[in-house]
Amino acid sequence: MSFSQMTELPAFRTLQDHFATTGKSLVLKELFARDPERFSKFSKRFQNSADGLQILFDFSKNLITEETLALLIKLAKSAGVEQLRDDMFAGEKINFTEKRAVYHVALRNVTNQPMQVEGQSVVEGVNAVLDHMREFSEQVRSGEWKGHTGKPINTIVNIGIGGSDLGPVMVTEALKPYGRRDYNLHFVSNIDGTHIAEALRQCDAETTLFLIASKTFTTAETCTNANTAKKWFLKQEGINGDGSAIAKHFVALSTNKEEVEKFGIDSKNMFGFESWVGGRYSVWSAIGLSVCLYIGFDKFKEFLAGAHAMDMHFKNTPLEENIPVIGGLLSIWYSNFFGAQTHLIAPFDQYMHRFPAYLQQLFMESNGKAVTRTGEYVKYTTGAVIFGEPATNAQHSFFQLLHQGTKLIPSDFLMAINSHNPIENNLHQKMLASNFFAQAEALMVGKTEEEVAAEGAPDEIKPHKVFLGNRPTTSILAEKITPGALGALIAYYEHVTFTEGAVWNINSFDQWGVELGKVLAKKIGAELDKEGPVDGHDASTNGLINEFKSKSSL
Repeated sequence: MSFSQMTELPAFRTLQDHFATTGKSLVLKELFARDPERFSKFSKRFQNSADGLQILFDFSKNLITEETLALLIKLAKSAGVEQLRDDMFAGEKINFTEKRAVYHVALRNVTNQPMQVEGQSVVEGVNAVLDHMREFSEQVRSGEWKGHTGKPINTIVNIGIGGSDLGPVMVTEALKPYGRRDYNLHFVSNIDGTHIAEALRQCDAETTLFLIASKTFTTAETCTNANTAKKWFLKQEGINGDGSAIAKHFVALSTNKEEVEKFGIDSKNMFGFESWVGGRYSVWSAIGLSVCLYIGFDKFKEFLAGAHAMDMHFKNTPLEENIPVIGGLLSIWYSNFFGAQTHLIAPFDQYMHRFPAYLQQLFMESNGKAVTRTGEYVKYTTGAVIFGEPATNAQHSFFQLLHQGTKLIPSDFLMAINSHNPIENNLHQKMLASNFFAQAEALMVGKTEEEVAAEGAPDEIKPHKVFLGNRPTTSILAEKITPGALGALIAYYEHVTFTEGAVWNINSFDQWGVELGKVLAKKIGAELDKEGPVDGHDASTNGLINEFKSKSSL
């Protein structure tokens, strides 16, 4: 069906009526009391073919009924989610503003299913890059690849920004139990000189490998940090300005052969990826080389396989049972009917401490859009603000707002049943699990004034100890955070994002919003190099620039 605004769809108007008569007055405690089968009806199990382990998605603590979910599914169908999904898997250019396919699913096509863009198979090209990654990572990890002075590599510095940084950082942290403990990893993304300076302080030039992650090899921040690293490297003892040493210590994750060779990197050590790979979806590509080096190619392949398994679930499962589709529709339910503006993602897993930051880019860069695919300004909210930190520490910082604040904040809680560190007779994991279960239950059931009174609280304190409850959560419980499980979880959220964007009728795959600031920064950068005050901006910007220039010590 062709449409511009989601609100035009009859299915949306039906949902509005349902919300007015039923949805806004749903009480979770009552729903569970009325239906002993609610958990089984609203929970889904994903069987990961990558490692044979399950992930349980419990949607039962959400403010929905069977009728709500059926109406949301009807909305998804009328918005053309299935057709857009099929177009993505067929390599169609669904990123129409940049005239590109959206084909990160092809990067993890471990079963080598036929996949084409413009009639040309991409399977062989993807596999060639993977073979190159396997060969190189095995050479480095075995010690066969040596630095300029004959010493093996033990330090890896990934220099990138955005998706070229957030993905590798998150995945290497999440999969640290599978990593080389004798490797030192550094990820440099900030143009603040402190970031590269602190990383270099911990590096020995003779044993360090730099990965420069920039598709065009012209990204300003990445190239500036890369050139700083290069200058530092050439000055170090044992190198002493020998430019030929760069070939053994610098690798390019790029497609611009000319710029890569100009930098001094051997084009044999260039790992490319296609224009249909968006930055925030690129950890599956050559951008994941740091992951591959750290956990080994076989585990990296398991990571891809887990994502592929979720891809196949998303592609082939009817919407009524489709786990990412349900997750995306719940987001629309809260954003566009309850008025929720934020969404919490809290991993109860210290290894996954960068997972919320990774998902911030995925969701907010994808769906932070205000124009429909037909070019009209949207008449509804899109793109929730994503935030999160690892629990249980987060419980002692911002969970207060979840429990007793005035805002409705839908939340996802993630945990592994089995820890990689079952210390103290698994005491820590049991305490973690007790908090995982208790927080979701507490947010749902709350505490009434009668219950507070029964505890003997003084009258003047009673209102302060009441919890309204009825706060929705989705609990995601994996058997263990393996490479396959992590791959599946990331792909789950990718497809949640896809579902949101499809129903909102926005292009989830461009990111023009990041461009304007870059253009202005380039102009201002030139002004900072010139002597004297500036006057070509608004009064505030002029004042700030002139303050900086007058007091800069450089």
